Amino acid sequence: MNYSETLQYLFNRLPMFQRIGGAAYKANLDNTIRMCELLGNPEKKFKTIHIAGTNGKGSTSNMLASVLQETGCKTGLYTSPHYTDFRERIRINGEMIPESRVVDFVSKWRADLEPIDLSFFEMTVGMAFEFFAEENVDVAVIEVGLGGRLDSTNVIRPEVSVITNIGFDHMRFLGNTLPEIAAEKAGIIKPDVPIVIGETQEEIMEVFAGRASETKAPLTFADQKWNITEMQAENIFQAVRGGDGGIEIDFPLKGTYQKKNLATVLETLHILNRPPFDISEKEIQAGLKNIFRNTGFRGRWQVLSQKPLTIADSGHNREGIMQVVENIKNTRHKKLHFVFGVVNDKSLDQILSLLPKDAEYYFCKADIPRGLPADDLAATAAASGLKGNSWPSVEAAYKAARKNAQDNDLVFVGGSTFVVAEVLSFI
Repeated sequence: MNYSETLQYLFNRLPMFQRIGGAAYKANLDNTIRMCELLGNPEKKFKTIHIAGTNGKGSTSNMLASVLQETGCKTGLYTSPHYTDFRERIRINGEMIPESRVVDFVSKWRADLEPIDLSFFEMTVGMAFEFFAEENVDVAVIEVGLGGRLDSTNVIRPEVSVITNIGFDHMRFLGNTLPEIAAEKAGIIKPDVPIVIGETQEEIMEVFAGRASETKAPLTFADQKWNITEMQAENIFQAVRGGDGGIEIDFPLKGTYQKKNLATVLETLHILNRPPFDISEKEIQAGLKNIFRNTGFRGRWQVLSQKPLTIADSGHNREGIMQVVENIKNTRHKKLHFVFGVVNDKSLDQILSLLPKDAEYYFCKADIPRGLPADDLAATAAASGLKGNSWPSVEAAYKAARKNAQDNDLVFVGGSTFVVAEVLSFI
Protein backbone atom coordinates (compact mmCIF):
# COMPACT_ATOMS: atom_id res chain seq x y z
CA MET A 1 0.00 0.00 0.00
CA ASN A 2 1.09 3.57 -0.62
CA TYR A 3 0.41 6.37 1.88
CA SER A 4 -3.00 7.28 0.43
CA GLU A 5 -4.13 3.66 0.50
CA THR A 6 -2.83 3.27 4.04
CA LEU A 7 -4.89 6.25 5.21
CA GLN A 8 -7.97 4.82 3.51
CA TYR A 9 -7.40 1.61 5.44
CA LEU A 10 -7.00 3.44 8.74
CA PHE A 11 -9.99 5.73 8.23
CA ASN A 12 -12.42 3.32 6.58
CA ARG A 13 -11.55 -0.18 7.76
CA LEU A 14 -11.01 0.60 11.43
CA PRO A 15 -13.82 1.89 13.67
CA MET A 16 -13.07 5.58 14.32
CA PHE A 17 -14.80 7.37 17.21
CA GLN A 18 -14.31 10.82 15.70
CA ARG A 19 -16.31 9.75 12.66
CA ILE A 20 -18.90 7.22 13.86
CA GLY A 21 -19.08 7.75 17.63
CA GLY A 22 -19.89 5.05 20.18
CA ALA A 23 -19.56 2.08 17.84
CA ALA A 24 -15.79 2.62 17.92
CA TYR A 25 -15.51 2.83 21.71
CA LYS A 26 -13.84 -0.12 23.47
CA ALA A 27 -14.76 -0.42 27.15
CA ASN A 28 -11.57 -2.18 28.22
CA LEU A 29 -7.82 -2.24 27.61
CA ASP A 30 -7.65 -5.86 26.39
CA ASN A 31 -7.01 -4.96 22.75
CA THR A 32 -4.33 -2.42 23.62
CA ILE A 33 -2.55 -4.79 25.98
CA ARG A 34 -2.51 -7.56 23.34
CA MET A 35 -1.30 -5.11 20.70
CA CYS A 36 1.52 -3.79 22.88
CA GLU A 37 2.65 -7.32 23.73
CA LEU A 38 2.74 -8.18 20.02
CA LEU A 39 4.78 -5.03 19.32
CA GLY A 40 7.26 -5.91 22.07
CA ASN A 41 5.86 -3.41 24.61
CA PRO A 42 7.44 -0.30 23.08
CA GLU A 43 5.62 1.89 25.62
CA LYS A 44 8.09 0.67 28.26
CA LYS A 45 11.16 1.89 26.35
CA PHE A 46 10.86 5.65 26.96
CA LYS A 47 9.73 8.04 29.68
CA THR A 48 6.24 9.55 29.47
CA ILE A 49 3.96 12.27 30.81
CA HIS A 50 0.24 11.41 30.72
CA ILE A 51 -2.38 14.15 30.20
CA ALA A 52 -6.14 13.70 30.79
CA GLY A 53 -9.02 16.12 31.37
CA THR A 54 -12.17 17.46 29.77
CA ASN A 55 -10.64 20.67 28.40
CA GLY A 56 -7.10 21.92 28.01
CA LYS A 57 -5.39 18.60 27.28
CA GLY A 58 -4.09 19.74 23.90
CA SER A 59 -2.78 23.11 25.10
CA THR A 60 -1.16 21.56 28.16
CA SER A 61 0.43 18.75 26.14
CA ASN A 62 1.88 21.12 23.55
CA MET A 63 3.24 23.53 26.17
CA LEU A 64 4.95 20.72 28.05
CA ALA A 65 6.42 19.25 24.87
CA SER A 66 7.72 22.64 23.76
CA VAL A 67 9.50 23.29 27.07
CA LEU A 68 11.01 19.80 27.12
CA GLN A 69 12.34 20.37 23.59
CA GLU A 70 14.04 23.54 24.82
CA THR A 71 15.87 21.50 27.47
CA GLY A 72 17.44 19.39 24.74
CA CYS A 73 15.24 16.34 25.28
CA LYS A 74 14.21 14.45 22.19
CA THR A 75 10.48 14.80 22.81
CA GLY A 76 7.60 12.77 21.43
CA LEU A 77 4.08 14.20 21.37
CA TYR A 78 0.91 12.16 20.87
CA THR A 79 -2.36 14.11 20.57
CA SER A 80 -5.79 13.73 18.99
CA PRO A 81 -7.73 14.39 16.91
CA HIS A 82 -5.82 15.85 13.98
CA TYR A 83 -6.95 18.90 12.01
CA THR A 84 -5.73 18.48 8.43
CA ASP A 85 -3.10 15.73 8.40
CA PHE A 86 -3.27 12.38 10.20
CA ARG A 87 0.44 12.68 11.00
CA GLU A 88 -0.24 15.66 13.32
CA ARG A 89 -1.11 13.07 15.97
CA ILE A 90 2.45 11.72 16.21
CA ARG A 91 5.41 14.12 16.40
CA ILE A 92 8.99 14.18 17.56
CA ASN A 93 10.44 17.62 18.33
CA GLY A 94 7.55 19.10 16.37
CA GLU A 95 8.15 17.04 13.22
CA MET A 96 5.28 14.82 12.11
CA ILE A 97 5.86 11.11 11.65
CA PRO A 98 7.02 10.53 8.04
CA GLU A 99 4.47 9.11 5.60
CA SER A 100 6.81 6.16 4.99
CA ARG A 101 6.72 5.20 8.67
CA VAL A 102 2.91 5.19 8.68
CA VAL A 103 2.94 2.91 5.65
CA ASP A 104 5.65 0.67 7.11
CA PHE A 105 3.83 0.20 10.42
CA VAL A 106 0.53 -0.79 8.83
CA SER A 107 2.20 -3.02 6.24
CA LYS A 108 4.34 -4.75 8.87
CA TRP A 109 1.66 -5.36 11.49
CA ARG A 110 -1.67 -5.39 9.64
CA ALA A 111 -1.97 -9.18 9.34
CA ASP A 112 -1.06 -9.73 13.00
CA LEU A 113 -3.20 -6.91 14.38
CA GLU A 114 -6.40 -7.43 12.38
CA PRO A 115 -7.45 -10.52 14.40
CA ILE A 116 -7.36 -8.35 17.53
CA ASP A 117 -10.11 -6.17 15.97
CA LEU A 118 -8.45 -2.87 16.84
CA SER A 119 -10.14 0.50 16.63
CA PHE A 120 -8.56 3.37 14.71
CA PHE A 121 -7.41 4.95 17.97
CA GLU A 122 -5.89 1.74 19.31
CA MET A 123 -3.95 1.19 16.09
CA THR A 124 -2.71 4.79 16.17
CA VAL A 125 -1.56 4.47 19.78
CA GLY A 126 0.46 1.40 18.83
CA MET A 127 1.98 3.24 15.87
CA ALA A 128 3.00 6.15 18.13
CA PHE A 129 4.52 3.91 20.79
CA GLU A 130 6.58 1.96 18.27
CA PHE A 131 7.73 5.12 16.47
CA PHE A 132 8.82 6.79 19.72
CA ALA A 133 10.66 3.65 20.84
CA GLU A 134 12.43 3.15 17.50
CA GLU A 135 13.49 6.80 17.44
CA ASN A 136 14.79 6.61 21.02
CA VAL A 137 12.93 9.62 22.36
CA ASP A 138 13.94 10.78 25.81
CA VAL A 139 10.35 11.49 26.81
CA ALA A 140 6.91 11.50 25.22
CA VAL A 141 3.91 13.61 26.20
CA ILE A 142 0.87 11.37 25.76
CA GLU A 143 -2.61 12.89 25.59
CA VAL A 144 -5.59 10.75 26.59
CA GLY A 145 -8.18 10.28 23.86
CA LEU A 146 -11.38 9.77 25.88
CA GLY A 147 -11.80 9.43 29.63
CA GLY A 148 -8.77 7.89 31.27
CA ARG A 149 -9.28 4.57 33.03
CA LEU A 150 -10.18 2.69 29.85
CA ASP A 151 -8.38 4.88 27.33
CA SER A 152 -5.91 3.05 25.09
CA THR A 153 -3.07 5.28 26.28
CA ASN A 154 -3.54 4.08 29.86
CA VAL A 155 -0.96 1.31 29.59
CA ILE A 156 1.98 3.60 30.34
CA ARG A 157 3.64 4.30 33.66
CA PRO A 158 4.48 8.00 33.43
CA GLU A 159 6.88 10.23 35.32
CA VAL A 160 3.89 12.39 36.23
CA SER A 161 0.16 12.23 35.50
CA VAL A 162 -1.93 15.32 34.80
CA ILE A 163 -5.69 15.91 34.87
CA THR A 164 -6.50 19.41 33.66
CA ASN A 165 -10.14 19.67 34.77
CA ILE A 166 -13.49 17.89 34.74
CA GLY A 167 -16.60 18.92 32.79
CA PHE A 168 -19.65 17.36 31.20
CA ASP A 169 -18.56 15.61 28.02
CA HIS A 170 -18.86 12.07 26.63
CA MET A 171 -21.38 11.32 29.38
CA ARG A 172 -22.64 8.27 27.48
CA PHE A 173 -19.35 6.57 28.36
CA LEU A 174 -18.01 8.39 31.42
CA GLY A 175 -21.05 9.06 33.61
CA ASN A 176 -23.76 11.65 34.20
CA THR A 177 -22.28 13.46 37.20
CA LEU A 178 -18.98 15.24 37.74
CA PRO A 179 -17.86 12.70 40.39
CA GLU A 180 -18.58 9.82 38.00
CA ILE A 181 -16.64 11.49 35.19
CA ALA A 182 -13.82 12.42 37.57
CA ALA A 183 -13.54 8.79 38.70
CA GLU A 184 -12.99 7.72 35.08
CA LYS A 185 -10.34 10.41 34.54
CA ALA A 186 -8.70 9.49 37.86
CA GLY A 187 -8.08 6.05 36.39
CA ILE A 188 -4.77 7.36 35.00
CA ILE A 189 -3.42 7.85 38.54
CA LYS A 190 -0.72 5.22 39.10
CA PRO A 191 0.91 3.93 42.29
CA ASP A 192 3.60 6.32 43.56
CA VAL A 193 3.42 8.50 40.41
CA PRO A 194 2.88 12.22 41.15
CA ILE A 195 -0.50 13.53 39.98
CA VAL A 196 -1.19 17.18 39.11
CA ILE A 197 -4.81 18.37 39.06
CA GLY A 198 -5.07 21.61 37.11
CA GLU A 199 -8.26 23.06 38.56
CA THR A 200 -9.70 22.82 42.06
CA GLN A 201 -13.37 21.83 41.82
CA GLU A 202 -14.94 21.38 45.24
CA GLU A 203 -17.45 18.77 44.09
CA ILE A 204 -14.78 16.32 42.98
CA MET A 205 -11.70 17.05 45.10
CA GLU A 206 -12.34 13.97 47.22
CA VAL A 207 -12.48 11.74 44.14
CA PHE A 208 -8.89 12.63 43.31
CA ALA A 209 -7.77 12.66 46.93
CA GLY A 210 -9.22 9.20 47.49
CA ARG A 211 -7.61 7.69 44.40
CA ALA A 212 -4.28 9.34 45.21
CA SER A 213 -4.41 7.98 48.77
CA GLU A 214 -5.20 4.46 47.53
CA THR A 215 -2.23 4.51 45.14
CA LYS A 216 0.14 6.53 47.35
CA ALA A 217 0.44 9.05 44.52
CA PRO A 218 1.64 12.53 45.60
CA LEU A 219 -1.21 14.92 44.77
CA THR A 220 -1.02 18.62 43.87
CA PHE A 221 -3.67 21.11 42.77
CA ALA A 222 -1.86 23.46 40.38
CA ASP A 223 -4.18 26.44 40.78
CA GLN A 224 -3.46 26.43 44.52
CA LYS A 225 0.27 26.73 43.85
CA TRP A 226 0.49 29.21 40.93
CA ASN A 227 -1.08 32.64 40.57
CA ILE A 228 -1.27 33.98 37.02
CA THR A 229 -1.59 37.70 37.71
CA GLU A 230 -2.17 39.02 34.19
CA MET A 231 -4.16 37.35 31.44
CA GLN A 232 -6.15 38.95 28.67
CA ALA A 233 -7.85 37.58 25.58
CA GLU A 234 -5.38 39.50 23.42
CA ASN A 235 -2.67 38.96 25.66
CA ILE A 236 0.83 38.38 26.23
CA PHE A 237 3.09 39.23 29.07
CA GLN A 238 2.47 37.19 32.18
CA ALA A 239 3.69 37.70 35.70
CA VAL A 240 3.45 34.36 37.49
CA ARG A 241 3.85 33.80 41.20
CA GLY A 242 4.28 30.36 42.65
CA GLY A 243 5.29 28.78 45.91
CA ASP A 244 8.91 28.82 44.83
CA GLY A 245 9.08 32.37 43.59
CA GLY A 246 8.09 34.22 40.44
CA ILE A 247 8.66 33.98 36.72
CA GLU A 248 7.89 36.34 33.86
CA ILE A 249 6.66 34.75 30.64
CA ASP A 250 6.25 36.02 27.11
CA PHE A 251 3.17 33.92 26.39
CA PRO A 252 1.75 33.75 22.85
CA LEU A 253 -1.39 31.69 23.50
CA LYS A 254 -4.47 33.89 23.38
CA GLY A 255 -7.60 33.09 25.37
CA THR A 256 -8.22 33.70 29.05
CA TYR A 257 -8.69 29.98 29.69
CA GLN A 258 -4.98 29.46 29.04
CA LYS A 259 -4.12 30.76 32.51
CA LYS A 260 -5.48 27.53 33.98
CA ASN A 261 -3.42 25.49 31.55
CA LEU A 262 -0.33 27.59 32.24
CA ALA A 263 -0.58 26.94 35.99
CA THR A 264 -0.95 23.23 35.28
CA VAL A 265 2.12 23.24 33.05
CA LEU A 266 4.26 25.13 35.56
CA GLU A 267 3.42 22.76 38.39
CA THR A 268 4.07 19.73 36.18
CA LEU A 269 7.47 21.14 35.19
CA HIS A 270 8.22 21.87 38.84
CA ILE A 271 7.61 18.20 39.68
CA LEU A 272 9.60 17.00 36.66
CA ASN A 273 12.60 19.17 37.52
CA ARG A 274 14.67 16.37 38.96
CA PRO A 275 17.18 13.95 37.40
CA PRO A 276 17.23 13.06 34.54
CA PHE A 277 15.36 16.30 33.75
CA ASP A 278 16.99 19.65 34.42
CA ILE A 279 14.59 22.47 33.55
CA SER A 280 15.70 26.07 33.95
CA GLU A 281 13.54 29.19 34.08
CA LYS A 282 15.11 30.29 30.80
CA GLU A 283 14.03 27.04 29.12
CA ILE A 284 10.50 27.39 30.47
CA GLN A 285 10.32 30.93 29.07
CA ALA A 286 11.68 29.83 25.68
CA GLY A 287 9.43 26.78 25.50
CA LEU A 288 6.26 28.75 26.13
CA LYS A 289 7.26 31.61 23.83
CA ASN A 290 8.15 29.24 20.97
CA ILE A 291 5.24 26.80 21.23
CA PHE A 292 3.99 27.37 17.67
CA ARG A 293 7.43 26.87 16.15
CA ASN A 294 8.34 23.94 18.38
CA THR A 295 5.17 21.83 18.16
CA GLY A 296 2.98 23.21 15.36
CA PHE A 297 0.19 23.88 17.87
CA ARG A 298 -3.01 25.38 16.46
CA GLY A 299 -6.79 25.42 16.69
CA ARG A 300 -7.12 27.26 20.01
CA TRP A 301 -8.26 30.87 19.72
CA GLN A 302 -6.36 30.94 16.45
CA VAL A 303 -6.48 34.16 14.43
CA LEU A 304 -7.07 33.18 10.81
CA SER A 305 -7.13 36.67 9.28
CA GLN A 306 -7.74 40.35 9.90
CA LYS A 307 -10.40 42.69 8.47
CA PRO A 308 -12.66 41.15 9.36
CA LEU A 309 -10.97 39.61 12.38
CA THR A 310 -11.54 35.85 11.99
CA ILE A 311 -10.87 33.45 14.83
CA ALA A 312 -11.26 29.68 15.24
CA ASP A 313 -11.42 27.72 18.47
CA SER A 314 -12.09 24.01 18.91
CA GLY A 315 -13.87 24.29 22.28
CA HIS A 316 -16.89 22.04 21.90
CA ASN A 317 -18.43 21.16 25.27
CA ARG A 318 -20.19 23.24 27.91
CA GLU A 319 -17.04 24.38 29.68
CA GLY A 320 -15.20 24.97 26.41
CA ILE A 321 -18.06 27.04 24.99
CA MET A 322 -18.22 29.09 28.20
CA GLN A 323 -14.58 30.04 27.69
CA VAL A 324 -15.19 30.82 24.01
CA VAL A 325 -18.06 33.15 24.88
CA GLU A 326 -15.94 34.92 27.50
CA ASN A 327 -13.18 35.51 24.98
CA ILE A 328 -15.62 36.76 22.36
CA LYS A 329 -16.89 39.31 24.89
CA ASN A 330 -13.31 40.41 25.52
CA THR A 331 -12.56 40.82 21.80
CA ARG A 332 -13.49 44.21 20.36
CA HIS A 333 -16.01 43.94 17.51
CA LYS A 334 -19.19 45.50 16.17
CA LYS A 335 -21.16 42.44 15.03
CA LEU A 336 -20.51 38.75 15.56
CA HIS A 337 -20.79 36.29 12.67
CA PHE A 338 -20.70 32.77 14.14
CA VAL A 339 -19.92 29.77 11.91
CA PHE A 340 -21.30 26.93 14.01
CA GLY A 341 -21.53 23.15 13.72
CA VAL A 342 -21.68 20.27 16.20
CA VAL A 343 -21.57 16.50 16.34
CA ASN A 344 -24.80 14.60 16.87
CA ASP A 345 -24.03 13.19 20.33
CA LYS A 346 -23.62 16.50 22.16
CA SER A 347 -26.09 17.80 24.75
CA LEU A 348 -27.21 20.77 22.67
CA ASP A 349 -29.37 22.41 25.32
CA GLN A 350 -26.35 22.98 27.58
CA ILE A 351 -24.37 24.54 24.72
CA LEU A 352 -27.01 26.63 22.94
CA SER A 353 -28.13 28.34 26.14
CA LEU A 354 -24.63 29.80 26.53
CA LEU A 355 -24.29 31.32 23.06
CA PRO A 356 -24.82 35.05 22.41
CA LYS A 357 -28.25 35.82 20.98
CA ASP A 358 -27.18 39.01 19.20
CA ALA A 359 -24.97 37.14 16.70
CA GLU A 360 -25.74 36.04 13.17
CA TYR A 361 -25.28 32.29 12.90
CA TYR A 362 -24.14 30.25 9.93
CA PHE A 363 -25.17 26.70 10.76
CA CYS A 364 -23.24 23.91 9.04
CA LYS A 365 -22.30 20.23 9.26
CA ALA A 366 -18.74 18.94 9.23
CA ASP A 367 -18.15 16.29 6.57
CA ILE A 368 -18.24 13.32 8.96
CA PRO A 369 -21.03 10.83 9.76
CA ARG A 370 -21.26 12.14 13.35
CA GLY A 371 -22.03 15.68 12.20
CA LEU A 372 -25.48 17.01 13.08
CA PRO A 373 -27.31 18.12 9.88
CA ALA A 374 -27.27 21.88 9.51
CA ASP A 375 -31.06 22.16 9.16
CA ASP A 376 -31.60 20.20 12.38
CA LEU A 377 -29.08 22.36 14.19
CA ALA A 378 -30.68 25.56 12.86
CA ALA A 379 -34.14 24.46 13.98
CA THR A 380 -32.97 23.54 17.48
CA ALA A 381 -30.97 26.74 17.77
CA ALA A 382 -33.95 28.86 16.67
CA ALA A 383 -35.94 27.44 19.59
CA SER A 384 -33.17 28.80 21.83
CA GLY A 385 -33.40 32.26 20.29
CA LEU A 386 -30.38 31.99 17.98
CA LYS A 387 -30.91 33.46 14.52
CA GLY A 388 -29.26 32.43 11.27
CA ASN A 389 -29.38 30.23 8.20
CA SER A 390 -28.15 26.74 7.45
CA TRP A 391 -25.51 26.16 4.78
CA PRO A 392 -24.68 23.08 2.70
CA SER A 393 -21.08 22.84 3.90
CA VAL A 394 -18.59 24.30 6.34
CA GLU A 395 -16.82 26.05 3.48
CA ALA A 396 -20.05 27.65 2.22
CA ALA A 397 -20.89 28.87 5.73
CA TYR A 398 -17.41 30.27 6.26
CA LYS A 399 -17.34 32.10 2.95
CA ALA A 400 -20.79 33.55 3.55
CA ALA A 401 -19.79 34.81 6.98
CA ARG A 402 -16.65 36.43 5.61
CA LYS A 403 -18.58 38.02 2.76
CA ASN A 404 -21.26 39.46 5.03
CA ALA A 405 -18.89 40.77 7.70
CA GLN A 406 -17.65 44.34 7.78
CA ASP A 407 -14.04 45.19 8.60
CA ASN A 408 -14.80 45.88 12.26
CA ASP A 409 -16.92 42.74 12.74
CA LEU A 410 -15.78 39.42 14.21
CA VAL A 411 -16.11 36.11 12.38
CA PHE A 412 -15.85 33.16 14.74
CA VAL A 413 -15.58 29.49 13.73
CA GLY A 414 -16.34 26.79 16.28
CA GLY A 415 -18.68 24.34 17.99
CA SER A 416 -16.71 21.30 16.87
CA THR A 417 -13.09 20.34 16.29
CA PHE A 418 -14.17 19.04 12.90
CA VAL A 419 -15.66 22.35 11.79
CA VAL A 420 -12.39 24.06 12.72
CA ALA A 421 -10.42 21.34 10.94
CA GLU A 422 -12.32 21.84 7.69
CA VAL A 423 -11.74 25.59 7.75
CA LEU A 424 -8.03 25.09 8.42
CA SER A 425 -7.88 22.67 5.49
CA PHE A 426 -9.04 25.17 2.87
CA ILE A 427 -7.92 28.61 4.03
